[in-house]
Amino acid sequence: MAKSAVVTGANSGIGWHTAFALARSGTSVTLACRNLAKAEPAADRIRALSPGADVRVRRLDLSSLASVNEFAAGWTGPLELLVNNAGVMAPPSWRATQDGLELQFGTNHLGHFALTGRLLPALLAAERPRVVTVTSLAHRGGTAGVLLGNPSEGYRAIQAYSESKLANLLFALELQRRATEHGTTLVSAAAHPGLTATNLFRSRDGLGANPLIRGLGAAFGRLVLQSAEAGARPSLYAADAAGPGSYVGPRWMGESRGPVGAARISGTATDPELAAQLWDLSEELTEVRYVWPAGDPGPREADPGV
Repeated sequence: MAKSAVVTGANSGIGWHTAFALARSGTSVTLACRNLAKAEPAADRIRALSPGADVRVRRLDLSSLASVNEFAAGWTGPLELLVNNAGVMAPPSWRATQDGLELQFGTNHLGHFALTGRLLPALLAAERPRVVTVTSLAHRGGTAGVLLGNPSEGYRAIQAYSESKLANLLFALELQRRATEHGTTLVSAAAHPGLTATNLFRSRDGLGANPLIRGLGAAFGRLVLQSAEAGARPSLYAADAAGPGSYVGPRWMGESRGPVGAARISGTATDPELAAQLWDLSEELTEVRYVWPAGDPGPREADPGV
């Protein structure tokens, strides 16, 4: 496992189990969370279950580019692993980030795009740098036109979530292309957790804003969804064993659960031209430019595959 890691949204669910497994393996883990009142007890729980674990907490609000910049500016030393895990799922009405962007796209994709870019020097200073971006089966519902800001109609919560998860996957694959072009050893991999019981179904920031869904969330999760611990396995596989430009997830029952392996990816997500367009748009919206090692990159190689 990595020597040092940052896991976003690590106070609960998949993020917590990812951080716990990393810390238990000897990784120095930073829980990057918006709510410190929830993050500190989450870190204490890791320490209690794994005495001697090197765990710390730092505030990070991915819906605020100022918060992203502050987090990255406070980072010192090499960073071997960044797990882009945090997310918002389907708030019923249009909501904005602190920078005036649609909340799901702004948090799930743009926040992580900016964070990865700001932390890139620390990643490239590490011996074996790796970025894991957590996406979703929902990426298959994403469409290029909506993703690039041209919706044919008004806000639809699940559609906007799908667009943000498509953006996550496009970003992960494009990051690998660019890392390879610039001759770095950075590995970018993507993972999806299948159908997992997490706070996304109960959060008042997302689906849980609907009282009926929030009330049924716990019972539904126990009956239908796999555990958050199981949902973290693809992220952990991507953090350690997955190849450059790979995309992994559960293999059974329509990729909803089971052992981890190569996941099925939509044709839209493998479009390098769309990925490049998204990258340019993300730079424009976040004002973050990735600083690669000096020298011009060579010709773009073939897609590293999934």
